[in-house]
Amino acid sequence: MAKTLMKGNEALAEAAIRAGCKAFFGYPITPQNEIPAYMSYHLPLRGGVYLQAESEVSAINMVYGAAGTGTRVMTSSSSPGISLKQEGISYIAAGELPCVIVNVVRCGPGLGGIHPGQGDYFQAVKGGGHGDYRLIVLAPGNVQEMADLTTLAFDLADKWRNPVMILSDGILGQMMEPVEFADQQGVSKMEKPWATTGAVGREPNIINTLDIVPESLEKRNYELLAKYEKIKGEEIRWQEVGTEDADLILVAYGTSARVARSAMELARKEGLRVGLFRPISLFPFPEVQLGALAGPQREFLVVEMSAGQMLEDVRLAIEGRSPIHFINRLGGMVPTPEEVLAKVKAVLGREG
Repeated sequence: MAKTLMKGNEALAEAAIRAGCKAFFGYPITPQNEIPAYMSYHLPLRGGVYLQAESEVSAINMVYGAAGTGTRVMTSSSSPGISLKQEGISYIAAGELPCVIVNVVRCGPGLGGIHPGQGDYFQAVKGGGHGDYRLIVLAPGNVQEMADLTTLAFDLADKWRNPVMILSDGILGQMMEPVEFADQQGVSKMEKPWATTGAVGREPNIINTLDIVPESLEKRNYELLAKYEKIKGEEIRWQEVGTEDADLILVAYGTSARVARSAMELARKEGLRVGLFRPISLFPFPEVQLGALAGPQREFLVVEMSAGQMLEDVRLAIEGRSPIHFINRLGGMVPTPEEVLAKVKAVLGREG
């Protein structure tokens, strides 16, 4: 198939439509506005429903309603908007409703700025809203993955009856790269006997997240936890580059991973044995796979556009078996390959 030059946000939206998304509810916020703009034009032309809600809170509750009917549904926003959606996301997870939520992350905290950041990692992978729940979280590293992981997100949402978040950022959403769309003839036709599609000839389905009986609510919590453990066993995704002989392994995701790979290539040209470990699923985090690379003769350098949020999961995975170092930028600033290379040389004792 021919490749098309597209922005990341637009590639994601096109992939969602091809994956069978039939409803989109959202509210404008930079830097994700190309997604609702694309959906507003293209989705109705292809048999779907687009609606700009009056707020992020309204949008996520519309997602709850559409997901309850078994419809493939998506919403998108950026950091402050995702924060407003958290109550609804908790309800959706508790109701075991499949949907796709896109966060094109901007720098914060607060309103922050419109430039890229990675400060929403905790919010995405640790729950974000109230209660014990988890989202499946996928982190694309290029425009092609903005499309491919969106297709995957809809399938995983249906498979596990769980919301899936695409954790992108302002650079990936705005950058243009060639993208090729997969053949969608095999779009999932999974049966959804739990959906609220009318009760003619059967008992009615009820989707409810309120349970005031502690014993039954505890049982429900343990059932959800058991599902999350199964997800951890089956849906881990990651990429390794040059880790086999590496003395130092860079760990990064999203835009930071692009920077880290460039730094790795610069380091290799100078004879430094540097590799890259890129988590693609942030939940479930590839802790076993990362931990397997640890050892007393190897060091790790985490690269983030946050104060060190993924860093905590890296430390848990390594469990003290290797030294771990950190480099970051904040406030919409992006580390350069040269800055990362300088840190690599400092860690390896090769300054100058």
